Amino acid sequence: MAKHQLTELSTGERVISERVTGVRSVSLGFWIGAGSRDEPEARAGVTHFLEHLLFKGSSRYSAQEIAEIFDELGGELNAATSRETTVVYARIPDVGLERALDVMMDMVFRPAFVDIDSEREVVLEEIAMVEDTPNDLVHDIAAEAVFGSHPLGRPVIGRADVISSVSKRALVGYHGRAYRPDRIVLAAAGNVRHDELVRMVDERRNGARPGPGLAARKPARASGAPSVRFQRKDTEQYHLCLSAPGIARMDDRRFAASLLDAIVGGSASSRLFQEIREKRGMAYSVYSYSSQYADAGQIGVYVGTREDNLDECVEITVAELSDIAGGNVRAAELARAKENLKGRILLSLESTSARMTRLGKSVVTDTPLMPPEQIVRRLEAVTAEEVAELADALLSPERLSAAGIGPDESCFADAVRRVNPALVEQAA
Repeated sequence: MAKHQLTELSTGERVISERVTGVRSVSLGFWIGAGSRDEPEARAGVTHFLEHLLFKGSSRYSAQEIAEIFDELGGELNAATSRETTVVYARIPDVGLERALDVMMDMVFRPAFVDIDSEREVVLEEIAMVEDTPNDLVHDIAAEAVFGSHPLGRPVIGRADVISSVSKRALVGYHGRAYRPDRIVLAAAGNVRHDELVRMVDERRNGARPGPGLAARKPARASGAPSVRFQRKDTEQYHLCLSAPGIARMDDRRFAASLLDAIVGGSASSRLFQEIREKRGMAYSVYSYSSQYADAGQIGVYVGTREDNLDECVEITVAELSDIAGGNVRAAELARAKENLKGRILLSLESTSARMTRLGKSVVTDTPLMPPEQIVRRLEAVTAEEVAELADALLSPERLSAAGIGPDESCFADAVRRVNPALVEQAA
């Protein structure tokens, strides 16, 4: 494992890099410590909208020029917004590093805020696309079921009424508060020299004094009563999430949580995939998932199935979760889950993009950068009892919220009763 180098510039930006021998590419990522949970309710979606606008032009490059430069480099340029971070990332041949960095820094620090109305329409189309994609939309509904009115319960993509009306002035102001130098991390991995990278960034910095920042994040609720959310749509399948509050990013149980996910539904040999899809053919898509934030988390399972299979899918899911929580974590499945995660870690080391993401995400979220060897040791140390205890603490039926999309709410309610009858009574 190559050793990373970290430098903090006088204005607060941090640069972290890792030189990887034997490759001719560099992966770059500008990580910004601002996401959808940092937005006030009246501005829900501005972080994601702003991410789009970075590509519409900067102080020295038009949108067309940005696209042409990266096409000429044979590189890739993209961006993503999450609940706590935004990232603008690229992968380019090493000979194009300085040119790519020049463009990306101008995009991130000095966006032109042009063509706002045309991009507004693009984002509204994206929102409409999600509305027409129930297996994606149900996860937004599940987040609301778990977190309620808290910002973590809102869709990252935003609301159509906000995107339709937010002004250029509001967007410019939000950029100034969210993209402060002390919130920005440049991460790089590949055929790159750290000192040269720092020099390039130093020459292109904004130089402006930062103004006021974002308001302090609203703490996530420690616990809350589970709830039910349902959206009626004329779909062929019912799309169901059973989810609950999870663990925070720095929780020592995160290694056990990764193994629990792999055992429940995170791999082809996992319990839910085998029992629901492989043995019974009752779903094409079934899996478990988890998200971890600074002070909270979410854990859950998803299944998409036709009405005839819905009740049995829920019964199987609850039975498997209860079996694990009751202490029946098989030695073979735990060993397989550990090997699975170790293998994925090893394979990720062959990707400069994965290495860059590891560096940038750790620094921007103030998470200790743990060497892969140490992660493997922590995974190996997890016991079956610890996995079972975590399943019991997080996935017991009385903690589960239910979110669904489908043609008939009464069918959904009948299935949810098999999880926890009190949930349906509460919703009624």
